[in-house]
Amino acid sequence: MIQRIILFFLPLFFWSCQPEPELSGVVNMPEDSDWARRVYLIQPENLEDVSASFRGKVVDSSEISADGRFAFVFLPQMEEGTLFQLAIQKKGERFLNRLNTEDPAKANYHPIICHGGQRMEISADAAFFQSSFSIRNPNSANLALLQLTDIRRKAHKIYMEKISHGEQEASFLLEEEAAYLEYQQAVMAFAENTGFLLPALQAVRWVSPEGDYERVPEFLVSQCLKWEPEYPKHSWVQELCEMADPANLPLLSGVPMPNFALPMLSGDTTDLYELLGEKLTLVDLWASWCAPCRRENRNVLIPLWEAQQEMGFQILGYALEASRKPWEKAIEKDGISMWPHASHLQGDEAPFMESLRIQTIPANFLLDAEGRVLAKNLHGETLTKFVEDYLQK
Repeated sequence: MIQRIILFFLPLFFWSCQPEPELSGVVNMPEDSDWARRVYLIQPENLEDVSASFRGKVVDSSEISADGRFAFVFLPQMEEGTLFQLAIQKKGERFLNRLNTEDPAKANYHPIICHGGQRMEISADAAFFQSSFSIRNPNSANLALLQLTDIRRKAHKIYMEKISHGEQEASFLLEEEAAYLEYQQAVMAFAENTGFLLPALQAVRWVSPEGDYERVPEFLVSQCLKWEPEYPKHSWVQELCEMADPANLPLLSGVPMPNFALPMLSGDTTDLYELLGEKLTLVDLWASWCAPCRRENRNVLIPLWEAQQEMGFQILGYALEASRKPWEKAIEKDGISMWPHASHLQGDEAPFMESLRIQTIPANFLLDAEGRVLAKNLHGETLTKFVEDYLQK
């Protein structure tokens, strides 16, 4: 009789001791979906791996059942909050750590922060995994990630709408760049304002998944200054601050431009500081083959020069050229011979560009009378307004 009682309660005992999953949820997936019925837990091993396709380490996976449910019973042991990417893949995908980073609305992954012993339940639609992703009763750090995702998705949508209505030609590149900067600024603002390290670092990577911060180097510097005092030993913060080393970045706002010796159109070599305007100087980096540069010459710089040069405004053109003839022809055709021009005529190996640590044109720097950088990469009406306002002070 006693033996029967033990046998009766044994299954109940084992059932009650089954551990609850630490990470579980539902992925809504139609029967005819192209998505495979498995969800992957991907761990970035360094900051560069965050939201980078093919870079993270797949540490676990879980089957998605017929009713859409999945569960990870035991997550990797973690002493502190750890950032993972939760992802799904299309059927037949060879690379299980492939991440779609281009379109937030259709991205196949979402970042999550896991803490040892804290359980999470998520839900998402397979076709719109990132944009539909939700967490039931998220902790503060994961709530910040969800807010970041929403900010990024909305900003990216506005960016796509702006460039889809633009002219599809080379001269539209400045407008496209301005629209992309607006997207970046929305994500950067989140990083500047959040009090959570890992969501901020996720934002750093979403500002440029390609790791190109040439147009926004000051953002990296500000993030290093924000997080290094609080997390000096965190390996990702150390990576961030290595990226933010001014020696590795384009010339920053607020610092003096090097007094570079420039080969002038006239044949002379002149130190940059000898060419500065009385109050304000625009150092314009352009090329004869650069369509948006040429348009800026004619439509913005000439009217600006004519209106402001008597107020102490100077323009200094530096051309990324390989030969003299096209350079001279472009200056003559655009009608911009009234301000000084320089070029090393070494093409992409231009020493002045290398000293500024930049590779992309059009680019420009606005310098005060002492050669200090006041602003960078302003174009069109924004440039005109800055010059007018500064000279009226």
